[in-house]
Amino acid sequence: MTPRIASRIAALMVAFAALTVGPFAEAASRIKDIVQFEGVRENKLVGYGLVVGLAGTGDSLRNAPMTKQSLEAMLERLGVNTRDGQLDTKNVAAVMVTAALPAFAASGSSVDVTVSAMGDAKSLLGGTLLVTPLMGADGEAYAVAQGTVETGSIAAGGASGSSVTKGVPTSGRIAAGASVEREIGFKLASMQTLRMTLRNPDFTTSRRIADVINAHYPDCAVAENPTIVTIRPPAGENMVGFVTAIEELAVEPDAPAKVVIDEVAGVIVMGDNVRLSTVAIAQGNLTISVEEKPTVSQPGAFSNGVTTTTPQSTVKVDEEKGKKLITVKEGASLSSLVAGLNALGVTPRDMISILQAIKAAGALQADIQVM
Repeated sequence: MTPRIASRIAALMVAFAALTVGPFAEAASRIKDIVQFEGVRENKLVGYGLVVGLAGTGDSLRNAPMTKQSLEAMLERLGVNTRDGQLDTKNVAAVMVTAALPAFAASGSSVDVTVSAMGDAKSLLGGTLLVTPLMGADGEAYAVAQGTVETGSIAAGGASGSSVTKGVPTSGRIAAGASVEREIGFKLASMQTLRMTLRNPDFTTSRRIADVINAHYPDCAVAENPTIVTIRPPAGENMVGFVTAIEELAVEPDAPAKVVIDEVAGVIVMGDNVRLSTVAIAQGNLTISVEEKPTVSQPGAFSNGVTTTTPQSTVKVDEEKGKKLITVKEGASLSSLVAGLNALGVTPRDMISILQAIKAAGALQADIQVM
């Protein structure tokens, strides 16, 4: 066998292998894309603070007593006594500050924060958030926020009361506006077991994940239920290295047959596993229109009659033609169902009614979820 022929045979074998495993490779997903790992999540933070430096668009201190009290308390901590005087400014606004603390965020790292007005402030554009502790659900401060608020909006008003607003000027963001002061005490490397949560719970997918992991690392995964798969690293390897190794493994996820309907937007989404029993479908529209054309009855000359208006109605019935009865056979797939409904020429809203009618007839082997 010459080298040229051998190279052609090798190329054909590679092409055949690609055609053989291609559909499975396209259908398979990485474990990291279909599960969430226990403890690897964001933690929500919230804080209360003041935004200063507003150009007369802040809170009215008469209508926002919390802003006045906060301003007085802050000035007292700085050695300024203002309780004997009368504060009257619109350059300050009370705000709520929120942020998401990423998993394994180290002390000193920065996170973005969102600033939202609480009182009657008109805009936070150009304001500066003063030092604000951000606390978690346990009441502990995990970060401190401060910086210039960027709203990304514009607002303009005229003396007559007309105004133009683009965006939301009473809410803004501070990029990298909070500094992490306390770390989450979660030690992944020292854990003996770790639970993985499926984003779309399913018995078959859970079992497949456990089987794929056990094929590479025997007796290291157990499917506890449709949602949770528990993993245990093999001897001599910590949890971080084990998670890194298994999260790239490919699994073909499964899903139950489901039809999702959004009646407001007229959107229908059907899974590939949707099947039908034998059913006949017909669809048509009946339109009845009534047109009123009043006529005037004019009496003859010297008849002492009175001019009157006589109603005249025209009723028209229009039944849409060309809509035939189609039959969908036993075990029809999603493509057959779509082709049959398209043959009827129905609109998405009519299709919603048809699917609900098929389900009521017991011929749709799928769950319908109406949003």
